[in-house]
Amino acid sequence: MQKISRFIYFKLLGWKIVGNKDFSKTAIKKAVIIAAPHTSWHDFYIGVLLRSVIGLKSNFIGKKELFVFPMGWFFRKLGGLPIDRSSNKNTVIEISKLFDGKDELRITLSPEGTRKKVDKWRTGFYYIAKRANVPIIMITFDFKNKQNRISEPFFTTDNMEDDFKILHKFFKGVEGKIPEYS
Repeated sequence: MQKISRFIYFKLLGWKIVGNKDFSKTAIKKAVIIAAPHTSWHDFYIGVLLRSVIGLKSNFIGKKELFVFPMGWFFRKLGGLPIDRSSNKNTVIEISKLFDGKDELRITLSPEGTRKKVDKWRTGFYYIAKRANVPIIMITFDFKNKQNRISEPFFTTDNMEDDFKILHKFFKGVEGKIPEYS
């Protein structure tokens, strides 16, 4: 499967990987991965291909409504984890608890929380990483340059404002599939 993914990703689509290419070989077994900008459904298959190309085992969170027949089986096979957002549960705590007792878990989230243009990122991913005591790995979806840039692991500090400056800087100038939503 990796050979097919590599052929599609590199040869057919013309994408490249910049930065932490050996991510899957690092000792980081637990992480919150943020992928941005999330402007289109195209991000999903690019992300799945990238994951296969670099041999990265990761999961993603989706609203439980996505995990019903017929697509539920497919999303679970791709690493989807359904979350019930309608209850009174604290979603950040529920997601961060997924790391408890696991030797390996990487959860990929969109910091925007939607495919539309946002003025400000949501903060859930940050609090999940902080509560679970895991690093954040940043991945770009740069359609203008047809590249995924992957960061080294970033560990949160006690200064959220400064941390967000670092996180935003990594994504500066990156253009999503729909540029006006970037």
